Amino acid sequence: MLKGKRIAVVGNQTSMNDTVHLVDLLLANHFRVVKVFAPEHGFRGKADAGEQVKDSHDNKTGLPIISLYGKHKKPRPEDLKDVDVLLFDIQDVGARFYTYLSTLHYVLEAAAENGIPVIVLDRPNPHIDEIDGPVMEAEYFSFVGMHPVPILYGMTIGEYGKMINGEGWLKNGVKANLTVIPIENYSRHAEYVLPVKPSPNLPNAQSVALYPSLCLMEPTDVSVGRGTDWPFQVFGSPYLPPSDFWFVPQPNEGAKYPKHKGEKCYGKDLRHITPPEGIYLDWILWAYANYSEKDKFFRKGFERIAGNALLREQIKRGLPADSIKKTWQPGLKKFKKIRSKYLIYS
Repeated sequence: MLKGKRIAVVGNQTSMNDTVHLVDLLLANHFRVVKVFAPEHGFRGKADAGEQVKDSHDNKTGLPIISLYGKHKKPRPEDLKDVDVLLFDIQDVGARFYTYLSTLHYVLEAAAENGIPVIVLDRPNPHIDEIDGPVMEAEYFSFVGMHPVPILYGMTIGEYGKMINGEGWLKNGVKANLTVIPIENYSRHAEYVLPVKPSPNLPNAQSVALYPSLCLMEPTDVSVGRGTDWPFQVFGSPYLPPSDFWFVPQPNEGAKYPKHKGEKCYGKDLRHITPPEGIYLDWILWAYANYSEKDKFFRKGFERIAGNALLREQIKRGLPADSIKKTWQPGLKKFKKIRSKYLIYS
């Protein structure tokens, strides 16, 4: 499928085959790689969340790197004029608001519009057996959620790509020539620890496990540990009750401008807990109930992460987690029917 073709790799620091990067592996085996497309955080995975990444060249190979998180998020026709096939290989974390899904969407869309086949090298989902959260409503679609899916959708990135393509979610209903290369010996019941951190603020298995629940606090005034050694493993704020546990965010790699920089943040230490299954709401409910400055709690964009406007109101009303989760069930039931059409693994 690759022999004699001009290949563009869509990848980053997670595109590893054991200890060898996909680009290096292809070049060592005399395949013709002509360029690299890089998602959020850049080709080397060091840029902050939301930080624009510029086009560049790879120091090791000299290949041009086209950023899909800079001036444009979709490959342009001129980016694809010398490309015969797009090879997508990025490790996802299985949460709707993780933007590698959106990069896949735009890669498929651009490929369909320009008649270029796409090959996705599938990778495990660390949340493969979890389906939970409110289903994204179309009113709040954005780059952190482009599809009507729950926060945890229980699919590999290859299965998800098949769903994007098959459900007509690409612009004007176009369909890409998509091939998914399955993972050998993979099961939906397999536990998987990511061998390479997928982004600067997900450094270990605990952060990946807690990310889907704690990310709901990103568009609030609460810090989720960016600017510490424990991102997505702690949360806190100067406006939460003083306690024995606290941290002070400071600029670091992956968090140049952390929330509450230099301030003492009181909250919860989750580094050593057993991660809950699904979306755990008790942390955000506790934080809001105990926030001394409630008018500051929610920030712009909460609905884009939550997927609806209802969750904000439910939290403000103090609804218990079980009651909130019951309102998600009709949407989850409908999504599961859609999802079932695209599953590769049992």
